[in-house]
Formats: sequence, structure tokens, C-alpha cells
Amino acid sequence: MGTGAGTDGGSSVPDEEWERFLRDSVNGVPGAPKEPSARARMVTRRLQEQPQQAVPWRAHTPGRARRRFRAWHALVLVGALALLGVALVPGSVGGWFGGDAAQAVAGEGSGGGGGSSAGPRPRRGTVEEPFRGSPAERWEDGVRGISVPRAKATGWMTAAQVEQALAKTRDFLVATNLDADTLRGKRPDKAVALVNPQQADMARYLRQAFRKPDAENDPLLLFSRFDADTVRLVGDVVKVRGELTLREGPRGAVEVASDVTYVYPVTRTTADSREVVRVVVRREVVASWDDPAKVRTEPGTFSVLSYRVNMTNGGCGRRPTGYFAPEFGPHAGGEGPGTDPYDRNGPVVGRGADGSCGNAVRS
Repeated sequence: MGTGAGTDGGSSVPDEEWERFLRDSVNGVPGAPKEPSARARMVTRRLQEQPQQAVPWRAHTPGRARRRFRAWHALVLVGALALLGVALVPGSVGGWFGGDAAQAVAGEGSGGGGGSSAGPRPRRGTVEEPFRGSPAERWEDGVRGISVPRAKATGWMTAAQVEQALAKTRDFLVATNLDADTLRGKRPDKAVALVNPQQADMARYLRQAFRKPDAENDPLLLFSRFDADTVRLVGDVVKVRGELTLREGPRGAVEVASDVTYVYPVTRTTADSREVVRVVVRREVVASWDDPAKVRTEPGTFSVLSYRVNMTNGGCGRRPTGYFAPEFGPHAGGEGPGTDPYDRNGPVVGRGADGSCGNAVRS
């Protein structure tokens, strides 16, 4: 295609056409030149140097932009006020998005061993997910949740004997808190067999506790038991977190102290029961493996120096029956001062004189 001679730069296109092409290029009109010539660049500079009012086709744009500007700021203001309302009253979000969304905004409390939570209680477990919404969901299953220290020669025992003492103490905890028969309310014979029969006070307690329990001789002080006629465990998993510690006691005895929390998801035994609640029990037991040369004892047994228990939703304040009696319904968790049953930072203080054990802020 040929080109004609012109007065500026040899182009045959008049200035008015070039200006139109350049304006079309600015506005994305198809057919606008993609690589302008030297003449086009010169005209572009001239257009840039001209006052804005010299382009009549844009004369109405500033007014429309101001209207868009005012509308945009109005939307931003409305959004900011809405966010401020959520921050001040987080529970109100539940009316918009439903219960789960409201909890997500308001929070459900920390997952570790903290104190009371000011927010709503976490979601309860279900038959399919009995530990849902609980810190115990991340805990180990059963005996794997009990950590055992490295065995070393202590007191009258060699390292190998201490290793056996640690293993048997852990077996005792399993027999008292995790054994299927014990949990269903049967007499915990395997656990009783590990207690020194020469320890008179413990022998008396064990006789009385399973025959006619009372406040001083309540099997729940040392054993986890449920009435199989009214309550059953959900699944076959109990979540556990705790540890054994080792020290030397009087007369060279080897003392193994345990501090362990057990979480039991339970439901009613009725066939159509779907409600799940959790009974949380924290126990501290000190077993003394005495030197048979100094203390009357039987081989393979230990003396129970002390035992303390904290429990929530186990039926506190009732006449002892020898079984946990979890409460179902909206008030499950206990009554009284708020307590976090998953908090393992403080000591095990035991039940109050009236048998109460506090109101669980986390179930």
C-alpha cells in the first residue's frame, strides 16, 4: 500500500484524523493504532499540553464521577457501621448466620489448660464424634495418654525393679479407670490385687466401698464406675492426659505419683438416646513401693499413700451410690463456681465437704 506526500513528516493523514485515532486508542476503540508513528507521538504531546476543557466529549465526566464517589463513600460508611456492631455485640451475628457462625465469631474458649471462658459453651459431642468441641479431641487414646519417666535406680530398688514398679503402677491406673468391666460397674479385682493387703486402712476402705458406699468410703474416690443399667460409654475410647513421676520416699521406699485426667463420653442406655455428655475426672494417686525388709508388704503390691479426685458432671452433691451419675439436658456440667475440667495447671484439690465439684465452663 502506497503513501502520499504530506506537509508534516510525510504522512497523508490529516491532523484531525490522527487526533481521532489517538482518542479512540485512549478509549479502547477497535482499530486504533497500536504503534503510533513519530507524527502520532508529536500530536499526542500536543493533546497532552492542551487544557482539559478543549475535549468536549469528556465535559460531562467529572459530574458523574462525583456522584459515583458520593455513592461509594455511603456504602463504605454503612459497611463500617455494620462491622462496628458485630464487634460490640458478637452474639447478634447468630440471628444472621445461625448458631455455628455465631460461635465462630464469638469464640469458644481456648483449647489448652486455661481458665474460665466468657463465651458460649462449645458444641457438645455426638454419638459419631463424642469428643467434638473438647480439648480432649487432641489427647491420646487410653493408656497411651499416660507418660512414664525413664527408670533409674531409686531407694532400695535397682533400675530394673523401678521399671517394673512403674509398669505395675500404670497397670493399676488402667484397672481403676480404663478397664471395661470396671467402667461397667463391676468390682475392680485386678486393681485390688495390686494394693498391699497388709495396709489396714485401705483394706477397710475396699471392703466398705463396694458393699455400702458412703462419703468416706466412696469407690469413686479411686475408681471410675458407671451404672450399666442407666448409662453407657459412647464408643470404646477414653481420652487421657497425664504422667507418672518418680521419687524416693521414707525408709528408701520408691514413690510413684500419678496425675491423670480421663474424659468419658456417655449417653443414656435407651435405644433412641442421641445426647452425649462428658464426665471429666482428674485423679492424683501416690503409690509407695516399700522395702519388704522394712515394711510389711506382699511381693508385687504397693501401699496407697494418698488419692484425690476432681470430677465434673459425675453427679456431685448426691448421696454416694458407687457410680457416676452424669446429668443430661441443658444443665449438664454441674452447679456452683465455674471450673475448667481440662485445666491441669493447678493442684488436684479434691471434692468439697458437701460433695460438690463445680460447674464446668467447658464440657
